[in-house]
Amino acid sequence: MANAHSKYADFEGLRERALALRRAGLSRRQIRDRLHVDNNDILNRLLEGEPPPAWTKRPNAKDDLRARARELRLKGWTYDRIQVELGCSKGSISLWVRDLPKPEREKRTPEEASAIAKRGWEATMQRREEERRQTRRRATEEVGVMTERELFLVGVGLYWAEGSKNKPYRRQERITFVNSDPNMITVFLSWLRLLKVEQSRHRFSVQIHESADVKAAEEFWAHHVGIEAAGLLKTTLKKHSPSTNRMNTDEGYRGCLRVDVLGGADLYRRVEGWWYGIVLSARDTDSENRT
Repeated sequence: MANAHSKYADFEGLRERALALRRAGLSRRQIRDRLHVDNNDILNRLLEGEPPPAWTKRPNAKDDLRARARELRLKGWTYDRIQVELGCSKGSISLWVRDLPKPEREKRTPEEASAIAKRGWEATMQRREEERRQTRRRATEEVGVMTERELFLVGVGLYWAEGSKNKPYRRQERITFVNSDPNMITVFLSWLRLLKVEQSRHRFSVQIHESADVKAAEEFWAHHVGIEAAGLLKTTLKKHSPSTNRMNTDEGYRGCLRVDVLGGADLYRRVEGWWYGIVLSARDTDSENRT
């Protein structure tokens, strides 16, 4: 830890800058990147006593729901009616109102009970989907604009997770990336551009089940990477097996796009070295955080 403290000799000056950034509404991650503070303990000390900006706090909407659920229960509402009204799960409602007196149970036909349960479930699903959207939106805003170094590291991790790798039983030092997610392809191509890999070295081909709309998939992927469909290499068709219970059979299924980089052996070796550099750095950081 001595080395870490010596790195930040002007601690008070650094703390003033950190507090100013915090008061300007920056997150911990943004302050860390601006000040190049890579030690969590130091960052904690720099920001000690200064509350986070409001936008980083997750709003607790359930407090309002809980109060409303208790209000409705006191009026004699059942769990089913409260669920339909608020879109909460019955489990949550039960926890919020279990200390309140139970209302007299209404008599319903099985059909009425089923209809109420269905409405309650639909309301719950709508609420959960809205929560998912809000969480994704907040997370997207937290990332902001990546630096070139961040894109570099993301690309190395992405390739080592999804790209073709050299095996002891199959020696192949080449750059090949296959994925069905267009966003993964977008990030991978951005990474290649960052590494100054000429577009003339890119080769694209589609891999898809023969029972799918092959032509539509080829047009989709060609448009996605900015070339004519005629510029794709020959499509690889996977034979359809009726006994296989495939889930990717809807209109959105477009197979996978394979991206190859010609003459990629040297780049592959560098990627391998970059990846192990990340591993060693992660170990060092983890060891420092444990001390």
